[in-house]
Amino acid sequence: MVEQSAVNRWVVGSNPTWGVIIIIKKMENRYKSDKLVIGNKSFNSRLLLGTGKYRTVNHAVDSIKESQTEIVTVAVRRLPTSLVNDNTVFLKSLDWDNLWLLPNTAGSQSSDEAVRMAFLGHELACQLGQEENFFVKLEVISDPKYLLPDPLGTLKAAEFLIKKGFTVLPYTNSDPMLALHLQDMGCAAIMPLASPIGSGQGLNNLANIQIIIENSNIPVIVDAGIGKPSEATKAMEIGADAVLLNTAVAQSQNPPEMARAMSLAVQSGRLGYLSGCMQEKNYATPSSPKLDSTDLF
Repeated sequence: MVEQSAVNRWVVGSNPTWGVIIIIKKMENRYKSDKLVIGNKSFNSRLLLGTGKYRTVNHAVDSIKESQTEIVTVAVRRLPTSLVNDNTVFLKSLDWDNLWLLPNTAGSQSSDEAVRMAFLGHELACQLGQEENFFVKLEVISDPKYLLPDPLGTLKAAEFLIKKGFTVLPYTNSDPMLALHLQDMGCAAIMPLASPIGSGQGLNNLANIQIIIENSNIPVIVDAGIGKPSEATKAMEIGADAVLLNTAVAQSQNPPEMARAMSLAVQSGRLGYLSGCMQEKNYATPSSPKLDSTDLF
């Protein structure tokens, strides 16, 4: 048996507390240096937040602040073409020096509509002082009942927008082959749905999302269906690069507090993934086994 004091000295020194502190600091530094890179932009936060369905403008603004997000997605169709005519003053209440606008083409039932919304989204970004912002969350949804993405319309619109210089983040079904086609086409990220949008059903498509993550050379952002912080954590633990939320925060009883909870959940899941979770076993093993001469712990 190895004395505890000797083990402590072997790890970090004579004080066992120092080891804990050093490990925590290393993980904190590792997380801070772990950037989310989309196109030519990098971000500290891996939580993207939507702006729809909030009961009040204050809820939306406070939730964005509490979430510590750096990417805010806005449905172009719901906004006036000029911010001068924006009576809600919602966008004007946000700090666009520290936020990046992700216009989305929600409500587009065809590729042509989506392309038009993408260009309007860029104009909106310009009004906010982000002239170099050509990001677009591409949504083509021709199914009004289940709101499932149209794969053919998405491919067509993505191809056109990429040629026009847009940084395209397509919202898709959890289809691994479609994800590969969009990646090969030049999309900057893939945004597969976890379950139907706004449903709060959680990670119903977990197996397919894992395949998409395994095969992807670009960020995979889990989008739609997540309802609880634990589900956001799970998405990050399996290797997703980020999570996009809206309804789970906006329709909670306390949106700013839920936004904070989701932020912590995403950070926790990412740290778990970086740390390497233990392999699951179908048998029990003691947490304090007898030690032999070849095993210190």
